[in-house]
Amino acid sequence: MLEVSDLDVFYGDAQALWEVSVRVEDSEVVSIVGSNGAGKSTLVGAVMGILPARGGTILFDGTNLTEMAGHRVCRCGVAIVPEGRRLFPGLTVADNLDLGAFNVAARPHQAESLQRVYALFPRLSERAAQLAGSLSGGEQQMLAIGRALMARPRLLLMDEPSLGLAPVIVDEVFEVIETVRAAGVSVLLVEQNVSRALEISSRAYLLSEGRIVMEGNASELAARPEIRRAVLGV
Repeated sequence: MLEVSDLDVFYGDAQALWEVSVRVEDSEVVSIVGSNGAGKSTLVGAVMGILPARGGTILFDGTNLTEMAGHRVCRCGVAIVPEGRRLFPGLTVADNLDLGAFNVAARPHQAESLQRVYALFPRLSERAAQLAGSLSGGEQQMLAIGRALMARPRLLLMDEPSLGLAPVIVDEVFEVIETVRAAGVSVLLVEQNVSRALEISSRAYLLSEGRIVMEGNASELAARPEIRRAVLGV
């Protein structure tokens, strides 16, 4: 499905990613783990078309996304749940969700997608007329995920979805990720909660200082001491 090959990304003259290669198959959760500043969010931003690639290729079902703008990437079937949620706080829950279905492919299915999101997150249905800025942190994260799902993606990019959430809400977020995967949507997950991320992933990559230094079966990587040293510093 997704094939990232030898990807180089820069911020100005400063290189952030060096020859990064990652793949995600159909109906698969793949995690990108690493310490803060390793380049995880940069990788997600490049796949989504938010950051330009200076080298390498990004292919999605054979379509070259490497130089494609973000809105066109979304039309191809890729959506993002960004770090920090980035909702429109002055708009209602319903309005935020509607904005998720802006692309041409998703618009005809807007009502059906909305019912699916409300079935997944009943609290959003209860708060449909409430301003997004007045929601709790957990509810805002549900809204961010729901907004991305309104685009009817086949690949969902998730950047730190459990960041700052209470443990009970973290459990709910990871349950949702598994539900999304079971429905046939692939997930590329960047997550600070490494142990939980590896539990629900089939494969994982360890990113360190902008380079992939380890990859493989998630359960096997979870047992490797290199993961603890790289991510936890122990």
